[in-house]
Amino acid sequence: MLSPNTRRAALLGGLLTLALGSCAVVQRPDTTRPNAGLTLPAGFQADLYAQDLGKPRLMAFAPNGDLFVADEGKDPGTGRVLVLSDRDKNGVLDGAQTYLSALDQPNSLAFHGGYLYVANTDGVIRMPYKDGDLKPGAAPEKIISLEAGGRHHSRTIVFGPDGKLYVAMGSTCNVCEEENAQRATVWVYDADGKNGRPFATGLRNAVGLEWSGDTLYATANGRDMAGSDNPPESFFRVMDGKNYGWPYCYPVVAGEPQVWDKDFGKKTPAVCEAAQPSFATTTAHAAPLGMAFYTGKAFPAEYQGKMFVALHGSWNRPQKSGYSVITVDPKTGATKDFMTGFLGALGLSTSGRPADVQVAPDGALFVTDDGNGVMYRVTYKQP
Repeated sequence: MLSPNTRRAALLGGLLTLALGSCAVVQRPDTTRPNAGLTLPAGFQADLYAQDLGKPRLMAFAPNGDLFVADEGKDPGTGRVLVLSDRDKNGVLDGAQTYLSALDQPNSLAFHGGYLYVANTDGVIRMPYKDGDLKPGAAPEKIISLEAGGRHHSRTIVFGPDGKLYVAMGSTCNVCEEENAQRATVWVYDADGKNGRPFATGLRNAVGLEWSGDTLYATANGRDMAGSDNPPESFFRVMDGKNYGWPYCYPVVAGEPQVWDKDFGKKTPAVCEAAQPSFATTTAHAAPLGMAFYTGKAFPAEYQGKMFVALHGSWNRPQKSGYSVITVDPKTGATKDFMTGFLGALGLSTSGRPADVQVAPDGALFVTDDGNGVMYRVTYKQP
C-alpha cells in the first residue's frame, strides 16, 4: 500500500508537469510498490516528493527551509534553478516553480551572506536573497569565470567555516596533463569571487564537496578505461596545498599509498608518495556525486555524523555499479548500502540515477534522481 505522502505526491504530478515542464524519462519509479520500489533499512520510508524536475542535480536548503535545486537542463542554456516549498512543514510539497532560467548547465547552489550562489559550467553567479524569495530580487552577477564544458562540465561550490567560497572543477579529459590550472582542482575565493587561488590539486572530478566541522571532504570520480574493477572510486579529506594523485596516480586501498597510473611513466617515487591517500573507497565507476553529513535528529543514532553519498552509476562496466545511496563512516571508512533498487537484480538494467542527497531541517533525507527527474524524501519511524 502506498503511504499517504506518496499518494499525495502522485496526485501532484499533473500540477508539477504544468508548472515545471516535462522531461525525457528512462523508466518511472514504481509508485504501486512500497517505497516506489526502492529498498531501505527497516523503519525507513521513501516517498516520491516531486516529479518532472528536468535533470535535478545538487540541492541547497534556503534559510527559511525552502529547497532549491539545480536543474542542469537537457541542452546548454536550458538549465534552471527550481524552488520547492513546504511552508506548512507537513512533509508534502506545497508547490514548485522556476526561480531562474536560461542557465548553462547549473550543478550546485549555496546560500551565504544574504546571497544565493549558483555554479554554472562557465562560472559562478550570485544574486541577493531574502527569506521566502521565489524569484531573484536583482539580476545575477557573475563573480567567477570558468572554462565551460570539457569531459566534466559540472562545477560544485560550498562555503567553508572561514566564510570562503570553495569551487571544484573537473578535468577536461579521462587522463591527461591539464593546461588550465582551474581543472581537476579545488580553488578557494573570497565570498565576492576575488583573490582566488588553488586549494587542492589532483582531483579528477570532485562533484561532492562538503564541510564537516573544520574538515573539507570530497567524492572523487576515478579514471575510466583501466578495467571494470580499477580504480575504485575514492573519498578524500581535502587539505590546503595537498595533491590527490591524478593524473599520475590513483588509490587502490583506502589509507594506503597511491599507485602509478599505467598511462604515465614513473617519474620519481616522491610523486605518488606525496599524493594523499583516500580514507574510503567504493566500487569502480560507481560515480559518487553529491554528499551530505547527517546532523539531524530524526534517524537512529548510528547515522549521526555519517556521510550519505549518491552513487550516480557506471556507464562503462558490463555489470553496472553504483545506482544507489550509500553511507560512509568518516572515522573508519566503512561503506554500507542505504537506498537501493535503482539497479536491476542482474546489474544490467537501471530505473534511476541518484545525483544528490541533502539533510532537511526536520532531519529527513532528500534524494534527487536526474535520470527520472524526480526527488525522494526519506523518513524514519521505529519499526
